[in-house]
Amino acid sequence: MGIIKSIKMKNTISILAACLISTSIFAQSESHSHHQMDVEENKPEAHLKNLRQLTFGGDNAEAYFSFDNESLVFQSNNKAWGLGCDQIFFSSIENFRGTDYKPQMVSTGLGRTTCSYFMPGDSTMLYASTHLGNYECPPVPETNGVYLWPIYEDFDIFVTDKKGKIIKQLTNEPGYDAEATVSPDGKSIVFTSTRSGDLELYIMDIDGNNVRQITNQLGYDGGAFFSPDSKKLVFRSSRPKTEEEIKRYKGYLSQNLVAPTNMEIYTVNVDGSDLKKVTNLGKANWAPFYHPSGEKIIFSSNHHSNRGYDFQLYMINEDGTGLEQITHNSMFNAFPMFSPDGKKLIFSSNRNNGGTRDTNLFIADWVE
Repeated sequence: MGIIKSIKMKNTISILAACLISTSIFAQSESHSHHQMDVEENKPEAHLKNLRQLTFGGDNAEAYFSFDNESLVFQSNNKAWGLGCDQIFFSSIENFRGTDYKPQMVSTGLGRTTCSYFMPGDSTMLYASTHLGNYECPPVPETNGVYLWPIYEDFDIFVTDKKGKIIKQLTNEPGYDAEATVSPDGKSIVFTSTRSGDLELYIMDIDGNNVRQITNQLGYDGGAFFSPDSKKLVFRSSRPKTEEEIKRYKGYLSQNLVAPTNMEIYTVNVDGSDLKKVTNLGKANWAPFYHPSGEKIIFSSNHHSNRGYDFQLYMINEDGTGLEQITHNSMFNAFPMFSPDGKKLIFSSNRNNGGTRDTNLFIADWVE
């Protein structure tokens, strides 16, 4: 689950509410290529070329490429599509054709969904959903002015075809099971679960069997992705240390809540060995993804911001050196993913939203 999920909380409790108010003044012009929209940047972003906006309206996030580089699966709560909360959508990239295009919904339309990803072969996708617990959108918890993420106990992980037919349920344990992604070799799935009593990472075989726990230290371990060689994981973690931090973390978790304002990036081998802390920047560092080289990590961070709600994309070496800022425009940039061939980057941003709080998907050619 991501920061974007909780943006619809009461504005007074969201430290990110202001980040969805556009401060950019990007111009739009219709492209002759697939009728997508060109974005004029007001500050150079040297690694991003031919930046194009794919969605227009609502909160659109966690867009991930198919294995063949040609399609995307993502979540949206676009009210113009009749949605009360996040649902999962699929489309070939070339079919995004401007403001009126609505991709194929592949979730049930019931409950709330999160964290979709393509399965090997690209004919099916996995995602997490609460619909078995309740057909309605789950209520947003009262947080008394603190920015928190809800950890809905009804989330389980399902596999769907491109028409929205569920063909398999992968998890069936009490508690939260979500944030699933697939290894590049197509053999494994990593996900976050509360089945141990804490938010830990687990890996299962692609068919849902052979579940094993990977992390075991107190704190929220989530948002994990495999390295290009499928041998490592990169993830975000809160890792409370002081007595006060531990008490607060456990108190929130007992209410199925997490405070995501202090997180760092970690890596670990898929067998749970060689856990390493990559960042030590402070504040919220999250949404990591491996560079195609397997030697760098792109992620979202607000460590530079005194206001706390300015999130930009950064790149860093696996050993924590060489921090480089990738995005500069707008105050919310997150959920980056490289295409499997390394040629494209997809991410979510509130740039070019006309002064609304919309967060949309943007795709660009990646330039080294």
